[in-house]
Amino acid sequence: MKRRDVFKYLSLAGLLPLSGKATASVFAAAEPTNHREYWVHVLTTISSPLLESLSKGELKKNMPVECKPGMKANREEVTYLEAFGRLMAGLAPWLELGADNSKEGKQRKHFIELAQKSLKMAVDPKSPDFMNFTKGYQPLVDAAFLAHAILRAPNVLWKQLDQTTKRQLVEAMKSSREITPWYNNWLLFSGMVEAFLAFAGEDWDQMRVDLTIKKHMEWYVGDGMYGDGPQFHWDYYNSYVIQPMMVDILKEVVKHRKRYEKTYEIVMKRATRYAAIQEKLISPEGTFPAIGRSLPYRFGAFQHLSQMALQHHLPESVKPAQVRCALTAVIERMFEADGVFDSNGWLKIGFVGHQPDIAESYISTGSLYLCSVGLLALGLPENDPFWADPATDWTAKTIWGGTNYPADHALKD
Repeated sequence: MKRRDVFKYLSLAGLLPLSGKATASVFAAAEPTNHREYWVHVLTTISSPLLESLSKGELKKNMPVECKPGMKANREEVTYLEAFGRLMAGLAPWLELGADNSKEGKQRKHFIELAQKSLKMAVDPKSPDFMNFTKGYQPLVDAAFLAHAILRAPNVLWKQLDQTTKRQLVEAMKSSREITPWYNNWLLFSGMVEAFLAFAGEDWDQMRVDLTIKKHMEWYVGDGMYGDGPQFHWDYYNSYVIQPMMVDILKEVVKHRKRYEKTYEIVMKRATRYAAIQEKLISPEGTFPAIGRSLPYRFGAFQHLSQMALQHHLPESVKPAQVRCALTAVIERMFEADGVFDSNGWLKIGFVGHQPDIAESYISTGSLYLCSVGLLALGLPENDPFWADPATDWTAKTIWGGTNYPADHALKD
């Protein structure tokens, strides 16, 4: 199903608050306002079927489960928490801007309400959509993504919750502790759960956080990049998981233990360098190398770049507007491809369109919602330079256009 057909379907079904019909002029626009409108349109299109269903306790009833042949029974146990945790990890900063009387502010109000109702359904043991936080290994991963979402939107996804939901959420997070992480990026999932518990004023396991941070500092391979465990993997896990979680775990726990301050400074320096690398990976045409595992996460590969823009930690050589334009080009190339959605608006497996063979055995429908984290910069208000500055070419477009450009240099630390 084409993305434009999905937009029409969702609009007619009343699932998409964004009014008006999307046109090619919006996708190609140079005006910052139109770029933002397009990002909001992408995020709400992805989010609507999932949150509309879950908020009513109908996610397990409505969401299809696409995966590798023979894997469906196994993935059905975990795919719903995957979908919700990953979607919320990307949606959270936009929601945290809160409601207002603008068109977009009214949209946010609608999605804040859906998210809060969905969160209640996900952690209430009596809900038909109560989620699995303990069975198998995968729930640890997506408990961490949900925890990450709450740290990114502490007002709307925590402070505004009723006490019962807060208690059930804490219980769900604590229950995930019985899952032992693998000795690689999975350590960060345990660390993120503990960071959430520290944030929530609960007892947190400092040793789990210490191990997570210590091992990743040991696994650093240079020039702003970490190994995924003792070995370096050329894929996008530095952006899918490692760097964003390192940054935000430390950002939280340094409030509770000042001894993490120096480590946080080092990690931020490396994070800034990796953002520069990510921006340079985007071609003049808005493509990037299809390297490594988990390619069906689509533009979630640029979570880190979007987060550094959100947190105002881009390198001085990279202007916010060029990141906006580069990411918009990537998002458009992937979002506008045929076959991204099924006839009911659910994501389908693929990198560009529908490509089921590109998935690993652990990929299912819920996994795909990690694409939302590429949209983190929507958490910046529309008057931020990221949105307000004039459109500008990104690095690859500038260099391949023949413009003189300064040399790039590795980070030495």
